[in-house]
Amino acid sequence: MWLAAAAPSLARRLLFLGPPPPPLLLLLLSRSSRRRHRLHSLGLAAMPEKRPFERLPADVSPINYSLCLKPDLLDFTFEGKLEAAAQVRQATNQIVMNCADIDIITASYVPEGDEEIHATGFNYQNEDEKVTLSFPSTLQPGTGTLKIDFVGELNDKMKGFYRSKYTTPSGEVRYAAVTQFEATDARRAFPCWDEPAIKATFDISLVVPKDRVALSNMNVVDRKPYPDDENVVEVKFARTPVMSTYLVAFVVGEYDFVETRSKDGVCVRVYTPVGKAEQGKFALEVAAKTLPFYKDYFNVPYPLPKIDLIAIADFAAGAMENWGLVTYRETALLIDPKNSCSSSRQWVALVVGHELAHQWFGNLVTMEWWTHLWLNEGFASWIEYLCVDHCFPEYDIWTQFVSADYTRAQELDALDNSHPIEVSVGHPSEVDEIFDAISYSKGASVIRMLHDYIGDKDFKKGMNMYLTKFQQKNAATEDLWESLESASGKPIAAVMNTWTKQMGFPLIYVEAEQVEDDRLLKLSQRKFCASGPYVGEDCPQWMVPITVSTSEDPNYVKLKILMDKPEMNVVLKNVKPDQWVKLNLGTVGFYRTQYSAAMLESLLPGIRDLSLPPVDRLGLQNDLFSLARAGIISTVEVLKVMEAFVNEPNYTVWSDLSCNLGILSTLLSHTDFYEEIQEFVKDVFSPIGERLGWDPKPGEGHLDALLRGLVLGKLGKAGHKTTLEEARRRFKDHVEGKQVLSADLRSPVYLTVLKHGDGTTLDVMLKLHKQADMQEEKNRIERVLGATLSPELIQKVLTFALSEEVRPQDTVSVIGGVAGGSKHGRKAAWKFIKDNWEELYNRYQGGFLISRLIKLSVEGFAVDKMAGEVKAFFESHPAPSAERTIQQCCENILLNAAWLKRDAESIHQYLLQRKALPATA
Repeated sequence: MWLAAAAPSLARRLLFLGPPPPPLLLLLLSRSSRRRHRLHSLGLAAMPEKRPFERLPADVSPINYSLCLKPDLLDFTFEGKLEAAAQVRQATNQIVMNCADIDIITASYVPEGDEEIHATGFNYQNEDEKVTLSFPSTLQPGTGTLKIDFVGELNDKMKGFYRSKYTTPSGEVRYAAVTQFEATDARRAFPCWDEPAIKATFDISLVVPKDRVALSNMNVVDRKPYPDDENVVEVKFARTPVMSTYLVAFVVGEYDFVETRSKDGVCVRVYTPVGKAEQGKFALEVAAKTLPFYKDYFNVPYPLPKIDLIAIADFAAGAMENWGLVTYRETALLIDPKNSCSSSRQWVALVVGHELAHQWFGNLVTMEWWTHLWLNEGFASWIEYLCVDHCFPEYDIWTQFVSADYTRAQELDALDNSHPIEVSVGHPSEVDEIFDAISYSKGASVIRMLHDYIGDKDFKKGMNMYLTKFQQKNAATEDLWESLESASGKPIAAVMNTWTKQMGFPLIYVEAEQVEDDRLLKLSQRKFCASGPYVGEDCPQWMVPITVSTSEDPNYVKLKILMDKPEMNVVLKNVKPDQWVKLNLGTVGFYRTQYSAAMLESLLPGIRDLSLPPVDRLGLQNDLFSLARAGIISTVEVLKVMEAFVNEPNYTVWSDLSCNLGILSTLLSHTDFYEEIQEFVKDVFSPIGERLGWDPKPGEGHLDALLRGLVLGKLGKAGHKTTLEEARRRFKDHVEGKQVLSADLRSPVYLTVLKHGDGTTLDVMLKLHKQADMQEEKNRIERVLGATLSPELIQKVLTFALSEEVRPQDTVSVIGGVAGGSKHGRKAAWKFIKDNWEELYNRYQGGFLISRLIKLSVEGFAVDKMAGEVKAFFESHPAPSAERTIQQCCENILLNAAWLKRDAESIHQYLLQRKALPATA
């Protein structure tokens, strides 16, 4: 499953670098201890008790589900008939299954060759989402058929078997019936053994109106008239391979499609809303290239005869990897050649790559239990980049990985309220919580580090061994380590257990000494904490693959070692005194680096003259910013480094820099010198803005388009005069139809005119939203509405967020945009959430969208008492699946407050001195 991305400017970046002198170190340690004391006094230091939970008993298990469903697209109900071939392993007079929001009409069990036994009672345990079927006589060991007739609701919660609203080309509102079962919602569509390790085959039939498309995991094998109604047909699908319930899917609705065959002969289709088949062609091209890539990489063929990719109007996640029928948000699948921007193409390519990787890694071999979810998601989040790099080398996608995944994971993992990659999961309410940046982005980052440590050849060999050994079965993390260890001969389990079983990651402190013609490096590791130096008795240790490069050849690994102890000395042979030395070439190792002052000083010219590779420039800047936030170095030092990026040409480096300046701007919106940091932003970004200009030049590509949008948006938001004037001019021409804005310029122009506009600007924007035919354009507008500054208009935007005009899954980004738009917006969004909590919570039913809403809305606060207010509100308005997110948000509020107290004055003084410089020159 791909989680739809949070707004990057809000979703990222908190951590930090350089050895302070001992007295300062003591001060930092005491400060860090004080902050932890504050966390404890607010009750934020530990997660609440886990709810009691038992997995299903093993006495009865399914072999095959024969399932027929008849959805009613007008009354939003469905009828179901299940005949499950089952194995009774030990004598019992009851069968316990998962079941939620379903009413069982009749149930019986027919032992093979014996008489039918009717169930005499259905005991629903709603809290645990289980039902116990009681039988009057004992079911003896052996096989038989469990028959259940049931009814359910096509809900509007975007989970289970649910309804999705769409508008036909003629303007009529209709509903499709669609599914989203991961993690634990197959039980809302049919009674089942809804655990990933209880696999079975499925024979699915759908009874649907004859003018509707019906799809499921497998190909259609029969389509016949339904006896009772001439307007209805029964569509029967081929039997599936052995698979888990969470990967079952069915869709009933109106769709067009485009199709092709992969070079391996697999039928690939992309289903789109009616009249938009053209918009499925880009994803079709990506999917057709991707399937053979994975087949070759894993050396295991794709096991089904077809794969469908379908755009669903109302969809909570970004996409879901149902075997053979992958469901997507419209914006994650549809590309309009004229109206889609470059970042949308890239997103579609990554999401398609991610979901198709799951067809092997997750679907063919499935995690044994949700504790190993990271294996599914971390792996797919890594290999999607490998796949996109293969399909689109011009995207420079691995540099983007560092900004999008690696640093995002480190930001979250530096918190006291992070969690290990492998989390013990019990009750269903706990599963949604671990669909987060640790499972996905840290998981992907440590796999990237592991791949680098093993080498591609042995990695591929190990992956093939793993997939071949466990196909159609379930596996745990240890099973993958065993296969990779066998292929590489390296101590994989010992190394990786330090990364998956304990939370956090190390800060590697390094200092150097020239010894004749050699350089002696002294390395030490400590856990990196967002609150400052680690204070505790037993500091966790990691086995860290460390690489070292020098200015002699910045792209070459001069030394590779495994740091398996707290301190190490290593000698670099033949390094001249004037050469710099850098750790973590390519920013692959999942750690932060703190250089001695002298080593850092020698690296900084490599930023200005671009001799450091882009991903290393990015990593260096990001480490410094994180060290400043943790109070290990001064923020002013980082601002000085940021000014060295004046010649920077790389989009991703600018993107990361922009993110960090965005975090700093949000922090300083709590001060009376917010305008000064905007001046700094304008100074940093205006040279690159002038070089790029507004219009694409011959020979430019994908990354230039991304960079132009980023830079103009940053300058426009900061109020850069000429950017603002040009944005207004182009916006006017766009609205009047004189000159339509190119898709890549729309977000920055919309943002700029709204931020510096009035009620009329907002009305024009809402009109554009209403007129937009593409969901991508609607989303583009929704994400920037929060930039408006007037309290009255902010209220109007918040009301709009809950209106029928905004799809339920997109409400979150509208409210989040308001919270991230301004200081007043943050307060208004938080009040709005409190005032409308019941409706919002009911709308998302405790899924991960509620966690995202909370995170986007409150994380920008920087006053201690707000942490207490947030905590108190959620104590009286529980959100079980967001408990960890709430703890993390409160911790971040306290970190922001500490950062502000510590550095605000020195930042202010620095910005004032910069201002004064030209006058004294």
